[in-house]
Amino acid sequence: MKKSVKIAALCTLFVFLASCVNNSNENIINISKNSETMGEIRYVAVGDSYTIGEGIGQEKAWPVILAKHLRENGISIRLVANPSRTGWTAQDAIENEIPVFTKSGPDFATLLIGVNDWVQGVDKNTFRQRLDILIGQMQKNLKKPSSMIILTIPDFSAAPAGRFYGGGRNISRGISEFNGIIKEVAAIRNIKVVDIYPATQDMASNPELVAVDGLHPSPKEHEIWESMVYPIAYDILKES
Repeated sequence: MKKSVKIAALCTLFVFLASCVNNSNENIINISKNSETMGEIRYVAVGDSYTIGEGIGQEKAWPVILAKHLRENGISIRLVANPSRTGWTAQDAIENEIPVFTKSGPDFATLLIGVNDWVQGVDKNTFRQRLDILIGQMQKNLKKPSSMIILTIPDFSAAPAGRFYGGGRNISRGISEFNGIIKEVAAIRNIKVVDIYPATQDMASNPELVAVDGLHPSPKEHEIWESMVYPIAYDILKES
């Protein structure tokens, strides 16, 4: 494939991802500190389309399900902010999500970021540096630096629309390399990782796991992710 074609394909995917925002400003959950939330664990979710629930609506996205599941099992927690945006990279999260994160006074956090870094051709070293900065700023604003969970990047090539947008690159291999970086940085910073990557490959054989846009995960896939995150989150928060 010629270089110009590869670049065009990558740009097409980025534009497609960014065009799916659907008034994301209206989708940001941002509850200020008030009597309603006093005494509760304040949860903030940082990420991109996979955290905001692109293609299905954030009320069906895994962070909302997670908070509800935890409350049902005795954990007093509330999702007070989800500033995630479709198309955002780790650098975008640093610049745009961290201010919301800091203002929200979080006690617990989740992070799922990196797919757009790979799509936009951010090199591995730069991604590692930006990811470390992002995590560091999140930990700085948590009462306990280890009170957060990082999810690995889904394999979007398993979705019908996703596999056509690798720009001539091997999507699965590229995402796996970025996931390796995520695991390494998380280990250094003593943060739990939930590896959803293998589960996302089931989207290739099960259309029920794919949203109507053909690219993002369906509510059922979000439920699978939440079921993987929940036990780790519960163990972290049960003594809070």
